[in-house]
Amino acid sequence: MTIKISIDCMGGDHGPSVTIPAAISFVQSEPDAELILVGLEASLLAELKKHKASEHPRLSIVNATEVVTMDDPLEIALRRKKDSSMRVAINLVKQGDADACVSAGNTGALMAISRYVLKTLPGVNRPAICSILPNQKDGPTYMLDLGANVDCEPQHLHQFALMGSALVSAMEGNPRPTVGLLNVGEEDIKGNEVVKQTAVLLRADHEQGRLNFYGNVEGNDIFKGTTDIVVCDGFVGNVTLKASEGLGRFVKSVLTTEFKSSPLNLLGALIARGALKAISQRMNPSRYNGGSLLGLRGLVFKSHGGADAYGYQWAIKRAFDAAKYDVLTRISTKIADLMPQSDASPEDSAVAISNATSIEK
Repeated sequence: MTIKISIDCMGGDHGPSVTIPAAISFVQSEPDAELILVGLEASLLAELKKHKASEHPRLSIVNATEVVTMDDPLEIALRRKKDSSMRVAINLVKQGDADACVSAGNTGALMAISRYVLKTLPGVNRPAICSILPNQKDGPTYMLDLGANVDCEPQHLHQFALMGSALVSAMEGNPRPTVGLLNVGEEDIKGNEVVKQTAVLLRADHEQGRLNFYGNVEGNDIFKGTTDIVVCDGFVGNVTLKASEGLGRFVKSVLTTEFKSSPLNLLGALIARGALKAISQRMNPSRYNGGSLLGLRGLVFKSHGGADAYGYQWAIKRAFDAAKYDVLTRISTKIADLMPQSDASPEDSAVAISNATSIEK
């Protein structure tokens, strides 16, 4: 079965210089993938020619005459640039010509355009960005929201928990994944009013068997793997994501510097190079690139704007896997069973778009 993925090749900090090599590498490693490259045709053709892939049978180009920049206001991206590579790539999903879309572009614009074009699943007020982080159990910790909604009410965090549970059930084959609510302490009396009220909703779901709510978790629990899912608002989630990525790179930099600081240390590095390589691979933030815009009627994945080709390839892989295992249908079915049915108000829709923050750097 061939999986078709549309790639917003112009999005992100690097554009075709990263997205094209990543696309070429992915189709070479995955025979069931077909990638639709969306962007300024001349630029894409030049990059393909540079990598001697102009005639690849599973790479095609769809021209788009405009580009959403990383600092474009939402009004410009959504209302004026209707032929942007981002919008055209998402339209391909809506039209059924692509099974999923990947973009490294402006997060707020991607969320707004995706929501406008694809719409949300029934009962979902605000889509959320969900991605994975490594943990000590050598497995993934799914975390949401990672930047789409910086201001949330209890009902929004409640919906994030339901959507996260549906996603993990589909992706990991776990019918009752554990859900943790990120807080400043495990005790029920701690946290702000939004978190406290969210905990009440999640405990009620747990008692009714709708969710497997573990309780409050702290920041260190993310990497312990205490729960399968960690729920928070987009402001906290994005800061956590950036801090963890920065820490990973800092640790790698310190280790490299120290091992090169003396001949004895260099000898130790040579002896331990197998273990060091494994550590580097396990902690490499690029391996966890690619967040799902959860709650839409289509698969859209967000890559970090500054990702290199290796990292962008991981984002494509996550989109490919989600499409291959028909995650959207499975999530839609599960959410229909779990989600309290309520339509988003116009005010809530406006807030969701205006609150979309950026994780592109």
